[in-house]
Amino acid sequence: VGHCHPDIVKAAHEQNLLLNTNSRYLHDNLVDYAERLSKTLPEKLCIFYFLNSGSEANDLALRLARQYTKHEDVIVLDHAYHGHLTSLIDISPYKFRNLEGQKEWVHVAPVPDTYRGLYREDHEDAVTAYADEVKNTIEHAHKRGRKIAAFFVESLPSVGGQIIPPAGYFQKVAEHVHKAGGVFIADEIQVGFGRVGKHFWAFQLQGEDFIPDIVTMGKPIGNGHPLACVATTKEIAEAFAATGVEYFNTFGGNPVSCAIGLAVLDVIEKEHLQAHATEVGNFLMKILKEQQIKHPIIGDVRGCGLFIGVDLIKDQAE
Repeated sequence: VGHCHPDIVKAAHEQNLLLNTNSRYLHDNLVDYAERLSKTLPEKLCIFYFLNSGSEANDLALRLARQYTKHEDVIVLDHAYHGHLTSLIDISPYKFRNLEGQKEWVHVAPVPDTYRGLYREDHEDAVTAYADEVKNTIEHAHKRGRKIAAFFVESLPSVGGQIIPPAGYFQKVAEHVHKAGGVFIADEIQVGFGRVGKHFWAFQLQGEDFIPDIVTMGKPIGNGHPLACVATTKEIAEAFAATGVEYFNTFGGNPVSCAIGLAVLDVIEKEHLQAHATEVGNFLMKILKEQQIKHPIIGDVRGCGLFIGVDLIKDQAE
């Protein structure tokens, strides 16, 4: 919503003057914010955990998945990055390949990239082919006696190259993952909150019939203030609570963070920022595609709203 947006500054300042406390103390802002956020998501995703960063959110998502499924293993996409905690470095090929390597409980599936990937635009059914790669990954894991807790994916892979997965891919993958007893986690930390323009959440690009089991949020949620969230279903939350070890985060969901979160949602709505992302994104794509015609170094221009990638190449044919 822009640096130092006056509405955000005002909300933070006014709440700071009243109360900013450890979140063991109840405050209406927490409930008001959860309620407001819930209106942007499918009804099934109705339980919210508030935290301080996207990394904290993804780590909690991992814990939720494991507690609910009683399984350990995670499938991720190649080149993925999900955060800086040890647990997340372990599921980030972008990082672990340069560090300690791949853990036995981590399985890497190919990125559904129809420009550079295994199956390209000319493939008769790239959606099924890429989803089958996940199915094969699951079968291979099962043969080794492993059990899948989650498929963990950015709704639009960003570090992996600004990839737009073909529509229908998530539905097919979710089918394979659910059949294996796992859950589908959509990481919206970079791509949520209207950035893609036509939808509030990037996973919605896959179609109305797709709903993840867990959604994680961070980055734009607080406009620079440390705020993050995990949204999930009642079933998953109840399985997590059944351990008797409640989730507690000292500052996650504190009154100031929630006041800022509410102000961010107000600004997105009031200033029509989703429509803005669509309009400016379309304009940028148009001028980039004009450049593509002039310059053979530009192999591909792809994107949605203000999530755009330009692929620079050496050779058009290869």
